[in-house]
Amino acid sequence: MDTRPDGDPPPAAEFLPGWPPEPIGVRIRDVGEIAAALPHLLGFRPRESVVLVSLTGDGGQQVGLTVRADIPPPEHDRELARVLSRSLCTDRPDCAVIVIVSDALDGGQPGEPQLPHRHLAREMARALARRDVGVRHTLFVRDGHWWDYDCTLSCCRPAGGTLLPTEVTELEVAAIATGTVVERDRDDLAARLAPPAGGERGAMAAVCARIAVECSTAVLDSGPDAVAAASWSAVTTAAARYRPGAPTGLTDAEVARVVWGLRDGEVRDRALALALGADPAAAEQLWTECTRRAPAPLDAAPATLLAVCAWLRGDGAMANVALGRALASEPGYSLARLLSDALAACVTPADLRALLAEACPSVG
Repeated sequence: MDTRPDGDPPPAAEFLPGWPPEPIGVRIRDVGEIAAALPHLLGFRPRESVVLVSLTGDGGQQVGLTVRADIPPPEHDRELARVLSRSLCTDRPDCAVIVIVSDALDGGQPGEPQLPHRHLAREMARALARRDVGVRHTLFVRDGHWWDYDCTLSCCRPAGGTLLPTEVTELEVAAIATGTVVERDRDDLAARLAPPAGGERGAMAAVCARIAVECSTAVLDSGPDAVAAASWSAVTTAAARYRPGAPTGLTDAEVARVVWGLRDGEVRDRALALALGADPAAAEQLWTECTRRAPAPLDAAPATLLAVCAWLRGDGAMANVALGRALASEPGYSLARLLSDALAACVTPADLRALLAEACPSVG
C-alpha cells in the first residue's frame, strides 16, 4: 500500500486488517511470543521492517491491527512514524508494541554498543504518545533473538538477547486456523500470483482473444442478459471445481470465460458474494488461479476479488499484493481503488463483511 506523500517519500507502508478476522481467544504469555508470531500476523517473514501491533481488550491482551513498513532512511523516520501511528489508532488500541526487525549491526561508542535503529524506535514511540497510546514494549529482532530497547538488564545488552520462542504458541495456532500461509518474504507472497512462462502466457492470451469474439457475438445474437447468465454459470461451475474432493484445474478456455464474464460489473458484483458463501476457500482459489493466468487487464477483476477473500480472513498482506496487481494491470479499476482506500483506512474484516452482506446480491 503506497502511502507516500508528495516530495521525497518514506517507504511504502502496509496495513493489515484487524487480526484475527473472527474473535479467537489467545493468551499472550510472553512478549517474545509476539515477536515470534510476526510472520503469522503478516503472512511472510519480515526483513528490515518496522511493525506496530495494536493491543486491545482487557489489560491489552488481545492482538488487533498490525501495520508494517520497510525501515526508511533516518531522515524519514518521523514521517513514517506519523503515518503508521495514525493507521494503528484506527483500531483504538489500549497500548501498542513496536517491533523493529533488522540485520543491522550494533552502533554506539567503542565499549558501549547500542542496538541499531534507536532513532526510529524513539520516533515511533513519540508518534504514538502524541495520540495518547502507550507503548508496552519496544523490541528489536535479529538472528533468532529479541531485545527490549528499554531493558537495562545484562540479557538485554546487544551482546545478549533472548531466543525467540521455538514452541508453537496459541497466537500461531490461531493464525493457522484462519488459513494464513507464511511465506519466506513478501516477494514469495507475490510469487503466488506470478504469471505463467512466456509460451503459456502467449497461448492464454490467444484463448482470451477467441473468447472475447465469442462473447461479443453472443451479445449480438442472444442479448446481454443471456450472456450475463452464461457468465455467472461459468463462474459458479469453475468455483465448484475447487471444493474439497472435486477435480481441480481449469483449462485456458475455462479461465478465459470466467475472466471475460467478470468484465460485466453485475457479474463481478455478484461474484463478490462468493466470499460470504458456504465455501469462500474455493472462491479464493479460483480468483488466485484466474489472477495468475489471465493477461492484463483481465486479471484486474479476479485480483480484486482475491483481495476481498484474503481480507475477510485477516490476510492483509495478500490483500495488499492482490490489489497492487489489480491496479498495476488497470490503474483506473474503480473497485480496486475503493478497496485500496478502505484497506489504507484500516476497515476491519468484520466491517467489510457487513458492507458486503448489505450491498451484494445473494449467491444463488
